[in-house]
Amino acid sequence: MEAVDVVAASLRRRFNASRVSFHIVDLTGKAVVRLAMVADVEVGREAERVDLFGSEYEQVIRTQQPTYLDGNGSGQRVIAPVTNRGDAIGVLEMELPDSPSEDALEEVKEAAHVLAYIVIANQRFTDFYTWGKRSRPVDLAAEIQYQLLPLALSCEAAQFAVCGNLEPSEDLAGDTFDYALDRDVLHLSVTDTEGHNTKAALTATVLVNALRRARRNGTGLAEQAEQASQALADHDGSHATGQLLRVSLNTGQARLINAGHPLPLRMRAGVVEEVSLKVDHPFGIPDLAPHPYRVQDLDLQPGDRLVMLTDGMLEQEADNVDLPSLIEATGHLHPRETALTLTSAVRDAAGGRLQDDSTVMCLDWHGPQERQRQVASGADTGQASPARHSRSELRARER
Repeated sequence: MEAVDVVAASLRRRFNASRVSFHIVDLTGKAVVRLAMVADVEVGREAERVDLFGSEYEQVIRTQQPTYLDGNGSGQRVIAPVTNRGDAIGVLEMELPDSPSEDALEEVKEAAHVLAYIVIANQRFTDFYTWGKRSRPVDLAAEIQYQLLPLALSCEAAQFAVCGNLEPSEDLAGDTFDYALDRDVLHLSVTDTEGHNTKAALTATVLVNALRRARRNGTGLAEQAEQASQALADHDGSHATGQLLRVSLNTGQARLINAGHPLPLRMRAGVVEEVSLKVDHPFGIPDLAPHPYRVQDLDLQPGDRLVMLTDGMLEQEADNVDLPSLIEATGHLHPRETALTLTSAVRDAAGGRLQDDSTVMCLDWHGPQERQRQVASGADTGQASPARHSRSELRARER
């Protein structure tokens, strides 16, 4: 917290600001928490949240563009995105005596980007930011599950942008997603273990870490899948479905293993279609498998959006959710906005009480020819435009 205080004090002096605060996005992606309030909150008390939908914060996070508002006679409120490589961490809010010049606004943007690095560096040593991200205290199963997710739910480079989102069920069901960016390869995975609560979380722990170990040891996709399957069999005989995807940043070649998992959806030229794949056996039953896992070529072209999902997105309660139409309607937005819109639609259709975890990983592929996209602080996708829809407008459309 001291690091944020130091930045706030510096910004107050630099811009003669009457107030500086940092709002962090919570784990749901639907609210922000002002960390200036968190330090004074008693241990165990829930953080004070501000709903994103329909707020000025939503617009800033969605478009990744700063905005300034009339402060009702007390100056101007400036709100800037605190983002690093597509990972929307939160927003920086300042009250200035006058409307900022273009140069001043650019300096605020740079300060917000620096703040993103400060949060990333300091969260390794404290629970403070993790606490601020949580809407409510979590049980043991959820604690385990959250620790299996990537530290940043979004990642962006010149060739791609990717984001995952998980809506947990009432009785946590063991969904996970993961990614890793090597020098010239992007690795993605989505998995869904059987069972609920702590049992599912422990099974997911074995599965995710078996996949990570195999990947970090430099094995190919087929061997990663075989090792993960054997790890589950050795653990307690549990089963899990999943997809493993590997994309070459230099050539654009994409290869995938489908272990009994729902087929992904691909949007190309504005049209969404299910990707036809061969389906192999789930992880955890190597002795009964009819053949080894098959590594399949995936047709991935520049401009494509690929959506990988778990079967919780296809539950009976979500029958009235038209996923292809929602993917098309959010095609102009960053993957983090699409992922959140899809999982929120399914949760809303279930009345907020999911029977199964609902998970989405959304990948935008820009192509190996892309080398100069500016992705350090935000996103090229989803810039402000009157023709584009906010998440609150999309929620109304779902109804």
